[in-house]
Amino acid sequence: MSNYQSKPIAPDGTIDWSPQEHKTWHDLVERQQKVLGNRACQAYLDGLAMLDLPSKRIPKLSDINHVIQRETGWRLAPVPALISFDRFFELLAQKQFPVATFLRRREEFDYLQEPDFFHEVFGHCAMLTHPDFAKFTQVYGQLGRQVDHQTRVFLARLYWFTVEFGLVREHGKLRIYGGGILSSPGETCYALESNQPQRIPFDIHTVLRTPYRIDIMQPIYFVLNDISALFRLSQRDLLHDVQQAMAAGLLPPLFEPKEVNNA
Repeated sequence: MSNYQSKPIAPDGTIDWSPQEHKTWHDLVERQQKVLGNRACQAYLDGLAMLDLPSKRIPKLSDINHVIQRETGWRLAPVPALISFDRFFELLAQKQFPVATFLRRREEFDYLQEPDFFHEVFGHCAMLTHPDFAKFTQVYGQLGRQVDHQTRVFLARLYWFTVEFGLVREHGKLRIYGGGILSSPGETCYALESNQPQRIPFDIHTVLRTPYRIDIMQPIYFVLNDISALFRLSQRDLLHDVQQAMAAGLLPPLFEPKEVNNA
């Protein structure tokens, strides 16, 4: 269940954001820009420069669409706060990136479990200007439309450890391309500088078998040699990889199980 409700889209494509929401956007962008400099990958920084997102107001969907459609043929698809897996995969397969049109409340400024407008736009849209990232994301959506729920559960780990929490090596240094990291100041620093998580070379079979939790700092990150590795991944028989991972089973989790409050 979502604690938020997406805002309606006017006939001209605009969203009626409140002054407080514009201020929240400004504060989120300003805070995140302070930590991105030498931590984000070049593809993200180049995409962010193309988007030229305003900081004092929430950007218009049409302005973002103009850039990503020109670069890779993608566009944003406004959606309710939560959508089904069927709808999620369908949109990606059609080169439409789902964006919930709500912004986190001030009391959830530091962490929000649901992907809000800031996460989707500031975290992901810059990478959608890169052809290899865009192709991989579309192929992922096409695969997800073909398979059953159990297979999707394994396939979800590929998205999690790339699109959301992926690292890449550039000129011998680790950089971030995953939107889940790039929209979080805490995890942006933690992912590269903390001595707690593991950072290991990307291996598709290990990725597909690695459990994750959505409500903690990640205990493990997988590192690509370059962003073009995403295109090469999109050309693999990924469903065969998933079938192999399902037959092998999950690896032991690197985190404690989530406590469930039954009170």
